[in-house]
Amino acid sequence: MVIAGKLFHVDENVDLNTIASKLKGFKSEEKQEDTNLITELKDLRLIGDSLFGSFAQDHLLEVYHHGERLQVPTTSEAPFFFVAQEARNGRIILAVMEKKARANNIANQLSKILFITVGKIVEVQIEPARFVRFHEDNFEDTKVIFFDDVDIPNVKKLSLYGSELGDTSLYVDHLKHGKIWYVVLKSKRHGLVVGVTRNGVVTIFSKATKDDFVNYVRDEICGLI
Repeated sequence: MVIAGKLFHVDENVDLNTIASKLKGFKSEEKQEDTNLITELKDLRLIGDSLFGSFAQDHLLEVYHHGERLQVPTTSEAPFFFVAQEARNGRIILAVMEKKARANNIANQLSKILFITVGKIVEVQIEPARFVRFHEDNFEDTKVIFFDDVDIPNVKKLSLYGSELGDTSLYVDHLKHGKIWYVVLKSKRHGLVVGVTRNGVVTIFSKATKDDFVNYVRDEICGLI
C-alpha cells in the first residue's frame, strides 16, 4: 500500500514539551445536520526528540440509499509526528501522514490549536542545490525526475522517465534549464522506492509500514530542510 505524507516547519520558538502540553486532551465538537462532529487528538506519545499522535476528525459522508441521499458520519484518522532537530537549534519539523490537501488542512488546524492562528506551521522548502545532492546520492536508482522553474520560453516543466537517469546527458542539459522539483528513486539506506518533492511531499511506493515512513523521513528528509 502506498504511504503518503507531507512535511511542515513550526515557525515559532517552541519546544516539544510545550507542544505536547498544548495538544494533550484536545477535543472539539461542531454540530452539523443534527450530528455532533468531533475533532480530537489521540495517542499522544513523547519519545526522545519526537512527539507522535493521531488527528481524528468526523465528517459527514453523503450516501445513496433506496432513492434517498443520506448524510452519514464517518471518522478519518491521520498519524502525525513532530521532530526536534537539535543540530539545527531545536527547530521542529511536523510530518502529517496524509495526502497533500488533507495534510495541509491538518497542519492549519494544528497551528490554530497551538498558536490560535494559521500560518505558524508552514510548508518546508528544500533548497534546489540540496535536492540535487539528495538525488545524486541515489544516482543509479532514479526512476523519475521533474524540473520546474524552466527558463526555456513557453516551457513550464520538464520530465525524465527511465532507469539510471542521473547518468545521462539529458539530465545534465535539463539541470541547466530548470530546478529539480520531484524525484522518484530507490533509497540506498532503506531500500524503499520513494517520491519526494521540494516542498516536502513524501510518498513511499514500496510495501512499507508507518514506522518505515517515520524512519525514512527522520533519516533522509528532515536533514535536507
